[in-house]
Amino acid sequence: MAAFEPNNHRSYSQEDVQRILQLAIARQSDDQEKEFPYELLLEIAGELDISPESLQLAERDWRSQQSEIQQRQAFDTYRLSRFKRRLGNFTIVNSFLILINFVSSGGHLLLFPWSLYILMFWSLTVGLDFWNNFYAKGEAYEIAFQKWHRKHQLKQNFNTAMQTANTLVNKWLKSLQT
Repeated sequence: MAAFEPNNHRSYSQEDVQRILQLAIARQSDDQEKEFPYELLLEIAGELDISPESLQLAERDWRSQQSEIQQRQAFDTYRLSRFKRRLGNFTIVNSFLILINFVSSGGHLLLFPWSLYILMFWSLTVGLDFWNNFYAKGEAYEIAFQKWHRKHQLKQNFNTAMQTANTLVNKWLKSLQT
């Protein structure tokens, strides 16, 4: 479309409208932390002939997407901390083994380098762990995420059940005291 066309002859696809509005909102709001009230969202939706029901469904979908993004960030943080812990264990144990090997061989580590063999094999496992944690894409990442998510959900459900049971027991004990 040429830039010289009159305003009343312009037309845009839905995707173009979304992008234009997103850019306009981003430009208008210098403060990225600025909050918009729900009433303004309703007003904008009304201007665009979007029903309140559609807006509510879209908001619910958005909240669901935000929740999944947060869960994936938590998963990535968990994987990073787990890898750091394993790398720390690797470094401490192998440093200790090399020191023992060095002292027991009279300062000649290369005469009988048993600790270097352990270092090499364990380095292979750490390298594979690094690769699987940080270069896993697609299906492998999704499988690992789903496994972590199920485990995390089970832990949350267990904690909720324990809190409920604790509350019930406390109420029962208080009723016995009365």
